[in-house]
Amino acid sequence: MINKMEAKHLDFYYKDTQALFNINLPVEKNAVTALIGPSGCGKSTFLRTLNRMNDVIEKTKVVGEVLMDNKNIYDPDVDPVELRKKVGMVFQQPNPFPISIFDNIAYGPRIHGIKNKQKLQELVESSLKSAALWDEVKDRLHDSALGLSGGQQQRLVIARVLAVEPEMILMDEPASALDPISTSKLEELVRELKNNYTIVIVTHNMQQAARISDYTSFFLNGKLIEYDQTNIIFTAPREKQTEDYITGRFG
Repeated sequence: MINKMEAKHLDFYYKDTQALFNINLPVEKNAVTALIGPSGCGKSTFLRTLNRMNDVIEKTKVVGEVLMDNKNIYDPDVDPVELRKKVGMVFQQPNPFPISIFDNIAYGPRIHGIKNKQKLQELVESSLKSAALWDEVKDRLHDSALGLSGGQQQRLVIARVLAVEPEMILMDEPASALDPISTSKLEELVRELKNNYTIVIVTHNMQQAARISDYTSFFLNGKLIEYDQTNIIFTAPREKQTEDYITGRFG
């Protein structure tokens, strides 16, 4: 097992309120790690510590380490903007920019200094192909991205993340706003993407976690209760709280 990232003794505070308690969690390279647990248990907060998205919230504090390739991402010499290029994020609601499909994908590469038209076209095409969207939009790249369906918008957002060539992708309930067909396309895409990327996904949907993840972490009240291979978590969890949650006794 090769870890792409690892949280070590991680505590997190919003002002005076502690939201995460001593989280120790490995994230294996080229695998899908699911974060499950009831609302408000800390899984989205934890997800955002992995690319320092919480930095943009005032008066937050991190204690402990998050190592990426054995380097603490909270070290003072780490540039959060560069970090977020390596660790992309997909949110719950698709959030395409109100510009063309092409410009949505080219936006990140342009910010990072790619101006060559040919290179941008190649990146847009390869990103849309990787996000399983190319065949549906290749004839309307210059139409507004807002004209796409919800499922297509979410795959567009994934393509936009891929265009800056990240190493990891964080997904915060990416299918919660989608219909069943779009959800199944998204899940298929996640399974394919792990060949080239390390993925961490927050999901409320237990069946989804069981279908697409290799490892599952169960959070409760800001604590990591249990982490293991997904098939073990869902068939033979060690902790009674995990079993109670998975069998629907609470949550």
